[in-house]
Amino acid sequence: MVVEILVVTLLISFLTTYFLTPYFIRFLRACNIVGIDVQKKNKPKIPEMGGPTVVAGFLAGIFFYTWVKVFILKDLQNLIETFAAISTIIIIMIIGVFDDLTALLKEREGIKKFEKFKRIGLKQWQKPLLTFPAAIPLMAIMAGNSTMVFPFLGTINIGIIYPLVLVPLGVIGASNAVSMLGGFNGLESGLGFVLLAALGIFAFIHGNIGASFIAFTLSAALLAFLRYNWYPAKIFPGDSLAYTIGATVAVVAIIGNVEKFAIFAFLPWYVELLLKLKSKLKAENFGILQKDDTLKPPYEKNIYSIPHLVMKLKNMKEYQVTSSIILGEILLLLFLFYISSTKFWV
Repeated sequence: MVVEILVVTLLISFLTTYFLTPYFIRFLRACNIVGIDVQKKNKPKIPEMGGPTVVAGFLAGIFFYTWVKVFILKDLQNLIETFAAISTIIIIMIIGVFDDLTALLKEREGIKKFEKFKRIGLKQWQKPLLTFPAAIPLMAIMAGNSTMVFPFLGTINIGIIYPLVLVPLGVIGASNAVSMLGGFNGLESGLGFVLLAALGIFAFIHGNIGASFIAFTLSAALLAFLRYNWYPAKIFPGDSLAYTIGATVAVVAIIGNVEKFAIFAFLPWYVELLLKLKSKLKAENFGILQKDDTLKPPYEKNIYSIPHLVMKLKNMKEYQVTSSIILGEILLLLFLFYISSTKFWV
């Protein structure tokens, strides 16, 4: 019965986003909510704010799951956690929309390279401050398990520190991290799809059905969105979707008690942060377009981003850079699944 419900839930989520996105693309273009695709020859203007259409698919699927759970199965277990998760995801998407729209009101970042095509959005210190409210629903219900295993210390119950400190840190950190590893057609949505699908599988295997449904449902919506975001993109994700992906990862990790898997699965974003810190968070991910449509790293001597490293390995077109990074994440996830079944996963 669970598998049948899951299949229908995913179909609803996928189809809602798949059929809604073209209409939303026309809406964004009519409202002039667009960004410039800097890695194309003609620098086309692309609608930019994919969060609402993905969240619409997610809500359609997760509300169907909730309806079946309550009215068909008569199962009210974990219902509060589900609605807290929904609240967090909607709040973070709204904050992302505000970030996307704020950028449209401000001037370009500069006149060099990519800066002349990008607008100034929220400042770095403002983003964690504004994303904090999204963690409040999870904090209010004391979501997650405060008992944790620490190296050399063993199992410790950290009590109130978990909901009041670790939960908001997880939501704020994950939601702000996803947008760092982006800038290429299909990269954020592609990485988000494989990451959430893997989290869903891991949570499902370990009996955390509610968390797995949340992960699977958003991943299905992301797969539909990827149809329009893949090279050459017809719509950009924007911060509204980047925040949503990151927050959902945190939500699933917390209510599904799969924090360890999520932390290791997020490794590429930690690497990206360390590389970006070398440039004081000022470097861009983009490559310089060549005559043969391949991309060249923007900095000759330094690597400030994972895409820079990939572009240095071989002459690649944009979709090849994206595919290589997503493939790397898939290999990492497969490795995590392998070691999670061994004695090394304590």
